[in-house]
Amino acid sequence: LFIAVALIGAVQGQVSYSVPEEMKKGSLIGNIAQDFGLDVQRLKSGKARIFTGNSANYIELNRERGVLLVKEKIDREALCGQTTPCALHFQIILENPMELYTVTIEVADINDNPPLFEKSEMKFKISESATSGAKFLLERAADADVGLNGLQNYFLTRTDHFVLKLKDQPDGEKIVEMVLQKPLDREREEEISLVLTATDGGQPVLSGTAQIHVTVLDVNDNAPVFTKPVYKATVPENALIGTLITKVSASDADKGLNSKITYTISSTAADVRDMFEMNESNGNLILKNTLDYEKARNYQIHVQASDEGGLTDSCKITVEVADINDNKPVINIMSQSNVISENSKPATIVTMVNVQDLDSGDNGKIRCTISEKIPLILKPTSANFFNLLTKNELDRERESEYNITVSCSDEGVPSLSSSVTLTLQISDVNDNAPVFERSSYQAYIVENNTPGLSIFTVRARDADWNQNARVSYILEESSVNGVPVSSYVSVSADSGVVHAVRSFDYEQIKDFHFLVRAQDGGSPPLSSNVSVRILIQDQNDNPPQVLYPVQTGGSMVAEMVPRSADVGYLVTKVVAVDVDSGQNAWLSYKLQKATDRALFEVGLQNGEIRTVRQVSDKDAVKQRLSVIVEDNGQPSRSATVIVNVAVADSFPEVLSEFTDFAQDKEYNDNLTFYLVLALAVVSFLFITCLVVIVSVKIYRWRQSRILYHSSLPVIPYYPPRYSDTLGTGTLQHVYNYEVCRTTDSRKSDCKLG
Repeated sequence: LFIAVALIGAVQGQVSYSVPEEMKKGSLIGNIAQDFGLDVQRLKSGKARIFTGNSANYIELNRERGVLLVKEKIDREALCGQTTPCALHFQIILENPMELYTVTIEVADINDNPPLFEKSEMKFKISESATSGAKFLLERAADADVGLNGLQNYFLTRTDHFVLKLKDQPDGEKIVEMVLQKPLDREREEEISLVLTATDGGQPVLSGTAQIHVTVLDVNDNAPVFTKPVYKATVPENALIGTLITKVSASDADKGLNSKITYTISSTAADVRDMFEMNESNGNLILKNTLDYEKARNYQIHVQASDEGGLTDSCKITVEVADINDNKPVINIMSQSNVISENSKPATIVTMVNVQDLDSGDNGKIRCTISEKIPLILKPTSANFFNLLTKNELDRERESEYNITVSCSDEGVPSLSSSVTLTLQISDVNDNAPVFERSSYQAYIVENNTPGLSIFTVRARDADWNQNARVSYILEESSVNGVPVSSYVSVSADSGVVHAVRSFDYEQIKDFHFLVRAQDGGSPPLSSNVSVRILIQDQNDNPPQVLYPVQTGGSMVAEMVPRSADVGYLVTKVVAVDVDSGQNAWLSYKLQKATDRALFEVGLQNGEIRTVRQVSDKDAVKQRLSVIVEDNGQPSRSATVIVNVAVADSFPEVLSEFTDFAQDKEYNDNLTFYLVLALAVVSFLFITCLVVIVSVKIYRWRQSRILYHSSLPVIPYYPPRYSDTLGTGTLQHVYNYEVCRTTDSRKSDCKLG
């Protein structure tokens, strides 16, 4: 016997071979290394192996030669039955890097099975009254081979009474009938013996025979007739044993015993007889065994109805097995990596997965998913094969380990599913620079501090691991007013503590900036900078200064309140400033002493003196108030001002009470002059401050120009501040004060704003 192995094709990782069945163990199938263009050494280093899924291991791979060999003798009929073409499908897997190649081996049939009849003898009882053309269904032979090697033809022993008739069915089967061509005569011949021969088309031709015994009966001229030639039924594969599949029915026009019909299964393969049984009396087709859609999807059952006179009719029952989703997907991990670097490129293969579902249709369609919140994707490569890939760049600092659950479900109703969990660890690389806890730092230190004092601490964290996360702190080189910043502060390399190197003077320097660098221990090291601002805080060394009311040496100024004044009447406002800054310049006003404490109150924040109650005639004309102004420093400093208030409706009333008022008439005559002079002084002070500030700016600019060509340090002097630059002063509103003179004054009134 000449055995040929044919290479059908190899395209893009797939190769097909054709071999005859029954090849000996160790027979050569094909050179897989040559057909895939692989080097034999690659097969060895890649640990090439065969993945067959649930298939039997008929094939083995010889890595040394790079060839496929027969491992077990292949019986095409046992492997595929009547299915054509018959093929073995498997994959060859290589590692480092992972590669997948698909191999298909088509098993060709050889003529090693003759046609066989299930029954070696067939008996018929035929009435002598049977008319020419009467048909008698014969048992069909079965041939396990396919194609030309399968069943091809039937032959009947030559006889005068019968001829053989073959009827082709749409499904490719042939119905074998024995047709009466000449009426029978029981008196002449009661028993007839014939031989039915079935042949195939192989070389050489194989055949099988069955004996036919015909008994000629007396007069029965009506044969049973089925209501329809073909019956169809559908049954789920999980139907219970004993389930009624369908019912066939035939009628006979005869009477008596000649009309009694018997139903039998005939001309059917053995597996059908094992699966179904027919009730001979009523024609019920009953399920005899458990169905399995995955093994057989339909059955063709031939039923014969015969009466007592031997006349028969036949019909066919087509039973379709409905698939039930009774197989869940099976997940096979073909190859995987447990550790991957966080700098791996996207689309790096992590794991190869094969999924199989024995069901069909929607019940066999597989859909696989993984967790959504991971940087991995499951990508199908071919039928039922998937690659687990990295979707984008990995970050060990965000997630150092992933527990990946691969879940596969089919589309059946209800859906069946299975899952498997994989663990993937991410290894670290130095890809994160240290990050400071703040984007910038600002710290305060009170002037006149002790050198070496700890000011504050900068902290940075590195998201990497181990040596890559070890942080050191470095003071970046810079200068403050031409002096190196290292002469002002120092930074601890390990802890990040910032120390003062010298004692600071608020009047010389109020704040300065510098940079601190945090550097990790990776190779190469990564670093980041942060800006630090140190603000020098002022000490409370200046008491408040009262601007209004002006305190004169020998004269007395009084604020006049009419007796008609209502509650809340504004008497006057105490105005004071503090040359310190911050809370050292926050001023509060308190009434220390008063002639009548129940009549007046002082605003705590604004210094306004207002009436607490309605002024009455019983209140004394002369009221003396002592107001204390305190700042918010520690310890607090204060100033006291005396305010004289006259409760009267006219100046004569005031003059009668204030006896020393007439003695200072010159003061009254020149009151307007003093108020204008005070306003001029305030304006002069304001302009002087502006000139000083501008002069200082110009001076600093000129000094910087000089320092550009000189290395000598210059420490500028700043005059005391008379206003709060942070907007915390006491003069937040505008008030108008009206000063009235006596009726005999020829000078106009004056309003101070």
